[in-house]
Amino acid sequence: MNYREWLGEAARERLRMQLNGEQLDLFYRYYHLLVEGNKKMNLTAITDEKEVFVKHFFDSLTLASHLSFAEVDSLIDVGTGAGFPGIPLKIAYPHLRLVLLDSLNKRVTFMKESVAELGLRGVECVHGRAEEAARKPMFRESFDVATARAVARLNVLAEYCLPFVRVGGRFVALKGADVEEEVEQARPGVRTLGGKAPDSISLSLPEQMGERHLIVVTKERPTPKAYPRKAGTPARNPLHSS
Repeated sequence: MNYREWLGEAARERLRMQLNGEQLDLFYRYYHLLVEGNKKMNLTAITDEKEVFVKHFFDSLTLASHLSFAEVDSLIDVGTGAGFPGIPLKIAYPHLRLVLLDSLNKRVTFMKESVAELGLRGVECVHGRAEEAARKPMFRESFDVATARAVARLNVLAEYCLPFVRVGGRFVALKGADVEEEVEQARPGVRTLGGKAPDSISLSLPEQMGERHLIVVTKERPTPKAYPRKAGTPARNPLHSS
């Protein structure tokens, strides 16, 4: 099967998204960059073409099924790894101002090379930890959307991401099948950080490749200056009700 064409059809039918030939070519080139980069460092355990197009590319684009990206100007992808979901969203929505943040410099180097190879403009690849980057005035509460995929549990992830989001913007976590307990544990911390109660949206990947959830938090108040706490603290001591 030609997965370049498959992605175009799946995006149109399941996400109501139109991807033109140039955009589909970029996805195919990105796939090859990912496979080549994976030979030098551990970017992803998934390298099969079908699985990359479904579990990485389509999965990343699912945000657009529940957010109107025509109204989103800026997005930060926290702990982006090999560039998911940020780069697929940038390919689909070229107008986005995108920041790709990761704590491992080798991954940031791969992203910089990939962004240049794909000719993507308006993308900044940043080496750093979320706890430190979110305290920089250029980043703090300056994004319409902060997103993260498979980085940490939601009560930790909220402290990494919500400080980046402007009031009225959204934090979106891409999660797997079982999220109920995680969402409940995160509720008090989300409130502390200025977010409304999380909404959990379930969806299925094509080709019977699994169940997913989007956890969407709308920011209704500024994040208190005390957050995020210093590097390592959110993971060791997540926010809770006590």
